[in-house]
Amino acid sequence: MGIFKKINFGLRKTRKNVSGAIDNVLDSYTSIDQELFDELEEALVMGDVGVSTASEITLRLNDIVRKKGIKNPADVKTEIKDIVADMLEGGEDMGLITIPSVILVIGVNGVGKTTTIGKLAARYKAEGKSVILAAADTFRAAAIDQLDVWAERAGVDIVKHKEGADPAAVIFDTISAAKARGTEIIICDTAGRLHNKKNLMDELGKIYRVIDRELPYSDREVLLVLDATTGQNAVNQAREFAKIAEITGIILTKLDGTARGGVVLSIKNDLKVPVKFIGVGEGIDDLQPFNPKAFAEGLFEALPEDYEEDDIDLSKIKEDIKPSDDSQENELAQAVGEIFEAMAEIQAEEAEHIEAQAQADKEEITDESDTVESVVEGELLAVVEEDDGPTAVFVAEEAHEEEKPKKKKGFFGRLFG
Repeated sequence: MGIFKKINFGLRKTRKNVSGAIDNVLDSYTSIDQELFDELEEALVMGDVGVSTASEITLRLNDIVRKKGIKNPADVKTEIKDIVADMLEGGEDMGLITIPSVILVIGVNGVGKTTTIGKLAARYKAEGKSVILAAADTFRAAAIDQLDVWAERAGVDIVKHKEGADPAAVIFDTISAAKARGTEIIICDTAGRLHNKKNLMDELGKIYRVIDRELPYSDREVLLVLDATTGQNAVNQAREFAKIAEITGIILTKLDGTARGGVVLSIKNDLKVPVKFIGVGEGIDDLQPFNPKAFAEGLFEALPEDYEEDDIDLSKIKEDIKPSDDSQENELAQAVGEIFEAMAEIQAEEAEHIEAQAQADKEEITDESDTVESVVEGELLAVVEEDDGPTAVFVAEEAHEEEKPKKKKGFFGRLFG
């Protein structure tokens, strides 16, 4: 099932709640007036969109209706859908390029944080990326065991300590393991306590400092997991966490089991935090990247039963570009092959050049001569008479040591520097 179908199916309860209420309002009017806008705003608020977001939607709708000269209430729904899609756009992509990159996952207990981490690991593994998990939620009973099960299920590595261990130490060991193994993605589980914000802030502060020190230039995301079934309470949780952590994105779980999915709009518009992933089912592949267009469509319109969508299996991409009888595929495969051959030739030439230069330097340094000369920059300590002639003893120094770049302060450091 493709992403549009998964999201559309997962939003069926929310769609009935939000779109159904909007249809009822529009069907009861034959013309467009201020009373219609007031009732639409009320319907959006009841759909957990939030008061301020509902007000903004109706204000923008009023402006569009006036500019386009729309007279028929039935035409309003399409405009609402476009406004929602536009409002949700921006920031949903995960900008993870460096190796390794870090994903720090936070959230209160019970929102599905550990399960979400397992599904996230499985998704990246399916994309061909290497993943390692850090079991840094060392205080919740069985949290480590639960993450261990998900690591095995997803087929990824995990670093864990005993229960009650220092979470920052787990993060440090995970980073060390990722560096040694060349792992691309580090996903860190953390404690979910929010009732004692001081302790949680101190704990996160230690973790941030470890990451900034060990991976100062790494790409990283701080993702807050929220339970969609809690509606506006999820928005309140996000506000509280935003006070103690620099959240870069939201993962909204259990969206398929609630009619309160309109909370996505409130999170994005009120808190200015993008939604990165949404959970639309219990399966390991039901954690979907957030797609604003698909979400807006699913919020207002059910897909037809015969809707067909290409569902790309990332694990088979390499097979798809193998040569076949099809001329286009052959041309693509040949072009890819030529690129890799050219890269291999360039690397081989560079290796030969480096080896030749090293041999030349070696011959120059070991050249036997009656005259003792210093052939490298350094301090000549003594000339020792040997059976086969004088030998120079010196301390070599690097002629031009490159100045190391100054260590930049990571964005975690800006908060806990």
